Amino acid sequence: MPAQTITELLKSGADDATALSTPGGTPLSYRALRKLVADTTAALAGRGIGVNDRVAIVLDNGPEMAAAFLCTASGATAAPLNPGYRADEFEFYLTDLRAKLLIVAQGKDSPCVAVAEQLSIPIARLVSHPDKGAGTFTLAFPGSPASDVRHPTSATASDIALVLHTSGTTSRPKIVPLSNANICASAHNVARSLTLAADDRGLVIMPLFHIHGLIASLSAPLSVGGEVCCTTGFSALKFFGWLGETKPTWYSGVPTMHQAILTRAAGNSDVIKAHRLRFIRSSSSSLPTRVISELESTFGVPVIEAYGMTEAAHQMASNALPPKSRKPGTVGPSAGPEIRIADIDGKTVPVGATGEIVIRGSNVMREYENNPQANADAFYGDWFRTGDQGTMDADGYVSITGRLKEIINRGGEKISPREVDEILMEHPAVHQCVCFGMPHDMLGEEVAAAIVLKQGAQATDKELREFAKVKLADFKVPRKIVILDAIPLGATGKLQRIGLSQKLGLG
Repeated sequence: MPAQTITELLKSGADDATALSTPGGTPLSYRALRKLVADTTAALAGRGIGVNDRVAIVLDNGPEMAAAFLCTASGATAAPLNPGYRADEFEFYLTDLRAKLLIVAQGKDSPCVAVAEQLSIPIARLVSHPDKGAGTFTLAFPGSPASDVRHPTSATASDIALVLHTSGTTSRPKIVPLSNANICASAHNVARSLTLAADDRGLVIMPLFHIHGLIASLSAPLSVGGEVCCTTGFSALKFFGWLGETKPTWYSGVPTMHQAILTRAAGNSDVIKAHRLRFIRSSSSSLPTRVISELESTFGVPVIEAYGMTEAAHQMASNALPPKSRKPGTVGPSAGPEIRIADIDGKTVPVGATGEIVIRGSNVMREYENNPQANADAFYGDWFRTGDQGTMDADGYVSITGRLKEIINRGGEKISPREVDEILMEHPAVHQCVCFGMPHDMLGEEVAAAIVLKQGAQATDKELREFAKVKLADFKVPRKIVILDAIPLGATGKLQRIGLSQKLGLG
């Protein structure tokens, strides 16, 4: 039976096997990681922090962040926050979470410290001990000991291990509480779909304040006793150096990361020839089919596109490794929860018909926290509404046609921005493309696109529109194409459509 708690999940690794590592660092064994979890749970209990208490974590990517998440999720509730937030953002999140403690690195100057002091939230400084193994730390608590000392207790399956906020691009961010059982179920689903084993070594380039990094990159390999090599975060300049030094068997990233890696591949042919990768994984947003082909041609391994979201503790569907079938352009069949395509009344549509993707399963959250209206809108009975529009073929493979909130309504004509993306990405000069809705006085919305050209390539907006006209109906062709050096990204490196028109000053 799969583990039901983080504590049980970490029992999968052999005592002397490496659990956490980092480029150039000393590895940390599973025995040492389990001791670190027990010691940290006791340290937190000594300060009155126990099961279901919210511990905000503001740490840069690296093994300490990975270890801090595992330790806090085992005996309390981890609430990782983006270190790049500004003071106002920290004030919102720390208040909304009702955090009982903030963990921040010793010597780190972050606006979260002043905000926590203002809100009377105790602060624990994380003191790193890299010589004792990657991720090893102790917590330094200023001031006198707490009066409500607790007995150290490991969380149960139903206790909340992790709380994250939704992106909040169109409304107030919602709190997603994920139980130990949710986390473990999703970790098991990812490991099973990727056939991860104890001899696999994953390279973490995803941010560890995001569900993709916490589950796919960290928890899934640990659930089978594998090794997790933690970097300082994605860097196209450093990626090939890490690839050559650490010899990972796989990594997971978002499309913009894969595209950046491809731009530097030609200058790193020696590293590519010597790599040990057996597959590359992509998730969090749609990976253009052309990029899949380029990655597979460059590295000579299969690219596995998966589909996930925070409310499902990440993974919902995934393409499979050979010899099973992969269908580029789809996110594969269910890889954990049940999936179906529903109409506006919640009823299943015929095979191949378009509708909303809905899910249910042991990895799916029970409800948003303290938000009855959001919960009423988010479920058809016990089926969670993902907000994604898509289709399912006769083999169960899911294709995402767009976010329902991202669909462009041009005078009543509904346009999937992903369809336009795929066409413009076929132009030989285009490196990245994001199609989005631009306000229009008469039509409500008009089609627009932001484009980044390949290095050294040239193309005009007129040329790109003419290219699109060959394959797209006239009403789908972007009336406005903006050519940029870089498209604004979200905190996790994803290209974001919602709000892009405003960011670019259009309409």
